[in-house]
Amino acid sequence: MTTDLIKHLDQLAGARVVVVGDVMLDRFVTGTVERISPEGPIPVFRVDREVDMLGGAGNVLRNLTALGARGALIAVVGDDPAGRGVTDLIAQDGAVDGTGDSRLVIAPGRATTIKERYIAGGQQLLRADREARGGLPEAVVTELLEAVRAALPGAGALVLSDYGKGVLVPEVLAALIEAARAATCPIVVDPKGQDFTLYRGATLITPNRRELEAATGRATESDEDIVEACRLVIESCGVEGVLATRSERGMALVPGEGEVWHLKAEAREVFDVSGAGDTVAAVVAAALAAGASAADAARLANLAAGIVVGKVGTAVASMGELRRVLSTSALVAAESKVVDARGLGETVSRWRRASLTVGFTNGCFDLLHPGHISLLRQARAACDRLIVGLNSDSSVRRLKGDKRPVQGEAARGAVLASLADVDLVAVFAEDTPLMLIEAVRPDVLIKGADYALPEVVGADVVEGYGGRVLLADILPGHSTSRTIERL
Repeated sequence: MTTDLIKHLDQLAGARVVVVGDVMLDRFVTGTVERISPEGPIPVFRVDREVDMLGGAGNVLRNLTALGARGALIAVVGDDPAGRGVTDLIAQDGAVDGTGDSRLVIAPGRATTIKERYIAGGQQLLRADREARGGLPEAVVTELLEAVRAALPGAGALVLSDYGKGVLVPEVLAALIEAARAATCPIVVDPKGQDFTLYRGATLITPNRRELEAATGRATESDEDIVEACRLVIESCGVEGVLATRSERGMALVPGEGEVWHLKAEAREVFDVSGAGDTVAAVVAAALAAGASAADAARLANLAAGIVVGKVGTAVASMGELRRVLSTSALVAAESKVVDARGLGETVSRWRRASLTVGFTNGCFDLLHPGHISLLRQARAACDRLIVGLNSDSSVRRLKGDKRPVQGEAARGAVLASLADVDLVAVFAEDTPLMLIEAVRPDVLIKGADYALPEVVGADVVEGYGGRVLLADILPGHSTSRTIERL
């Protein structure tokens, strides 16, 4: 079951991860092909649109940001238009760690890597690369290592994103791994090339099937082949574990000790695998930084990879998408109605364009009882569309104690979403729904009449912009806490 993974989602937000490696500019040129050139047997590509995205180590950073994690990118760019483009994209995405640890080191005279993909009909026709692979000047290496050592204290994980472009050369890798181990920081490596001994001391490396085969010289077709090749890497290269990605066959997690996990692929349709390895590295690192086991980190990464390969371009998997996938496992029919705070905006905007009034109420809804049904019915009667704010599992534990909730948020959300009176369920991790209320700006805020108006969280906010607060009648004789005591 994937639903038990939902307990880790709240912890991903705020997890701090340092990313070091080859950053690049991913350029996607989309267009159409309707004829063959009269000059030769080649298609004529008519350009419609060009989009630049962060690639390589930059895409790892994008994925961390989409999860709500705090990413600090340490990388090298050239003093050229592409390097300035990378800098601008980081600033636009808001992906720079608030501590100021992110750092792009300028290497004068070096070309920033550009990967330019030409896409028509959802398929790549051609990729053109512009890059420099030579080693870095000593001064640049020194500056890079100093920036990483300054960023490591307090970090929950280090990602080494190796694309073989000359940044993560052997001596740099050795210094980075030594520094991370000294800081007791887990090290996740997205490897390149055939010599995995370069990553000696890493916590987990994430090769794809072809990379694993090239590095070991072993077949990687069956589950048994994969496990054997991974164990060879662990024994000969001095790493603690291997997470092998196998495209349509999913993933295999082989630790140095303990249970082997074979994870079935989660993608329904594969449109583009660009950057999927970056997503895996980012999610695994964020999960480890948040305290998840390697197995749970791998399972979350497998879900995220299934999301991104269903998109075109260097894509990311957001917290909301992961939450929806996990909620689907609890109850497919209610999936579309369970979102997190980030997934609310588009739906609420659509309702407002249709001149519908929006109501909001909230609670833990641990064991749904007639009192809850009465409250929700009154709330729905006061508006055209009702959003229910649902405390996440971690939020309920803080408010109610370690023995609560009785049911996980996936189950609670699914039950609420199945009710006709509920139009949307929004999960929030904070102790109060204030941030959610400020984001939604409901026309009506509904709470039970056992609260006095000054005690209702967000009442002043709603009344401040002209909304109203409704104190719904309480159906006596019903209480989740008393029901649990009786049980």
